[in-house]
Amino acid sequence: MTLSVAPVSLDSIRAPIRDDLVRVDEVIRRRLHSDVALVRAIGQYIVDAGGKRIRPALLLLSAGALGVRSDTRHEMAAVIEFIHTATLLHDDVVDESTLRRGRKTANAEFGNAASVLVGDFLYSRSFQMMVEAGNLRVMQVIADATNVISEGEVLQLLNVNDPDTDEESYLRVIRYKTARLFEAATQVGAILAGASPEVESSLTEYGMRVGTAFQLIDDVLDYSGDLADMGKNLGDDLAEGKPTLPLIRAMQVGTPDERALIRTAIEQGGRDELERIVAAVHRTGALEYTRECARRESKAAMDRIAPLADSACKDSLLQLAHFSVERKF
Repeated sequence: MTLSVAPVSLDSIRAPIRDDLVRVDEVIRRRLHSDVALVRAIGQYIVDAGGKRIRPALLLLSAGALGVRSDTRHEMAAVIEFIHTATLLHDDVVDESTLRRGRKTANAEFGNAASVLVGDFLYSRSFQMMVEAGNLRVMQVIADATNVISEGEVLQLLNVNDPDTDEESYLRVIRYKTARLFEAATQVGAILAGASPEVESSLTEYGMRVGTAFQLIDDVLDYSGDLADMGKNLGDDLAEGKPTLPLIRAMQVGTPDERALIRTAIEQGGRDELERIVAAVHRTGALEYTRECARRESKAAMDRIAPLADSACKDSLLQLAHFSVERKF
């Protein structure tokens, strides 16, 4: 069994699929074409923004670990990225975000209406591409994932400004909203390989666990990250009144004054008390608690794929599980 879990870079994780990711970017650019100029403009703006391409990489690595070499994997990886991008376009409108990946969001640059409609375009283009591929199981997995992601967005909306949100409710939101697309990416990789039900189940759970760890660390970084690394403002979740795990934990173990401070901040939103709240989540150990939750998810992910045959792609999947917890951006 390979197990390269020392701190690694995304470049080293991507190494076995570097050429495949170039192909995926080519598919993305080609499939973004529209006769409507504004769709092209926003599409190009999104592509130029870059991004980690974690979700398409997961599909490619899962497929590669099982020996898939067909061009279908590039198309389906682009589908996963389109769906992810559509959710970001809609999220930024709902959250009234102005900064992502270190520059203005599409809604800040082009307006809310255009962002929502281009998000819709990306969803519909994704389903056109899946119909062309003609794999009913892939369509089912991605359609189900898209539906669950939407439910997760609504659940999160219901939790906004609610300081009584508990850890179970929070985890349900992130499993729906974030982890489900990671899960779909690895499951589709297994389906394209014609994997056994056992192998498909292992890769599916791997994706879910990594996606959960990824979001847990995103929520840690909202109170401990660096703007230059993250490309977004510190305290964005607090400003939106989102009760994430660092805040939930700090309220569980904090002093009465800290609990009252965080409760009020969640109810009202905003960054007015950001400095005091950051101090509280540090003092209570809430960030380390959240990191430890992420580490457990990461270990469970690695354990699930341990039986796979050794390969460069499997090694990258192990590294990616580790990276999801140790990253700084």
